Formats: sequence, structure tokens, C-alpha cells
Amino acid sequence: MKYHLTLLTGASRGMGLAMARQLCSADARVLCLSRATVDALDTLARERGADLAQWPADLADPAGIAVRVQAWLAAQNPAQLASATLINNAGVIGRLGPLDPACPEDVATTMRVDLEAPLQLSAAFLTATRHWAMPKKILNISSGLGRRAMAGSALYCAAKAGMDHFTRCVALDEARQPHPVRIVALAPGVIDTGMQSALRAGDPGLFPEHGNFVALKDNGKLWSPQEAASRVLAYLQRPDFGSQPIADVREA
Repeated sequence: MKYHLTLLTGASRGMGLAMARQLCSADARVLCLSRATVDALDTLARERGADLAQWPADLADPAGIAVRVQAWLAAQNPAQLASATLINNAGVIGRLGPLDPACPEDVATTMRVDLEAPLQLSAAFLTATRHWAMPKKILNISSGLGRRAMAGSALYCAAKAGMDHFTRCVALDEARQPHPVRIVALAPGVIDTGMQSALRAGDPGLFPEHGNFVALKDNGKLWSPQEAASRVLAYLQRPDFGSQPIADVREA
């Protein structure tokens, strides 16, 4: 039996945890990178016969994690693998409100988690799997806010816009490779997670679109993490994955 190898960040809660659970199967080899580990996920993997590992990892300091990931990938036997996938899912919303010079640590953390970590991990994945001939994919979980500016959220919008554009660049580079990695930055829709809770908790005086996010919750417009995970993983399996490097699961 060959394994479908998946690296997944932000797997300890929300849509990331839902994806990790749905990825657990007898032909799965899954490495989860999150600030915390989830005992119930280990239990589920054992019950389903999945090869799953969880690494506690703070993606606000991504360089060392990327080195470790590259070494882990280099130790894999590609002859045992049916596919290899990196899902850059972890993200933070950052401070809501206008840019404030009093919050340099928040600026640094948001940009490292939301943009530098996906860049570092993608570089590690591309390097380690360069000569692997099986299907290879990178799925970057982006946001509509990477494509639409929103007052009070410059950090998040900038990071996701950067993710979209580096995805475009990698797609162009990979098109020249003999064993290319297909890459997509996918907006996953609006999901009932902690990030949405943070948006609803924002100060309306500093975050003008606060009311819109409250209305999404009040009107039942948010997908559950489980539904969103199913839609995202289904998109990952589309035969045309990678034909358009920028996509929205709601338009699929």
C-alpha cells in the first residue's frame, strides 16, 4: 500500500482540526504542525489506521520549523508514497484597527504566521520533493480579504495578498520543472471559527465592518468547520487543481 502524505499547519482547532480528522485514513501519512497537540486526534488516527504525527510548533518562528520539515521529508521513501501535499492553513487575524506603531510585536507575529511561515514551508516542501515524480500539491488557505481591502485589517489583508501573489509566482516557476508541484491559494469561505469570533469582538470604532461580521453569525451565514473542511479537501482532489492558482471554494 502506498501512502498519501500530507503536511498540515494549524491542525489543533477550527477548520484545520476538521481537515486533520477527515484526512485520517488507512492510506494516510499526516504531519500536523500546531501550537498545541490534540489527544483525540491521535486516538482517531489509531482507530482508523492512519500514520499521524503532531509536532508542537510556533509558526511565529518559522525558519527552524521549515528546516525540520525539510529534513523529515528528505527521510521519506518516495517509492512508498502515492502523493504529497502541503496545506498551509494556520493563520491569525492580527490587531484590528488602523496601523499602530505601538504594536510592533503584533505586526511581526501576524506577518510571520500568515505569510513568512507559508513561504518557508513551501520552500522546504519544494526543495525536498523536487525529484519526486508522484502528484504533488501545495494548498495555501487564503482569504477574500487578500483580494479585497477592508478598513481596520491591514495586517491580515496584506499577508493574504502576499500569499496570493507568491502562489502565482511559484506556479510560474513550477511550470518549468520536470516534476512540478501544483499550487493554489484558495479562499475557503466564511467559517464559524475563532477568527470570526475575534472579528465580532473587534471595536466598531476602529473596525468599521464589525456589523457585517456580527450579521453573518446572526443570520446563519457561516459554514461549520466540518463543512468548510469537506469543501476544501474536495477542491484539493479536483482533476483541474492548479489550473488557476487563485481560487475561491464558493465559486468552484
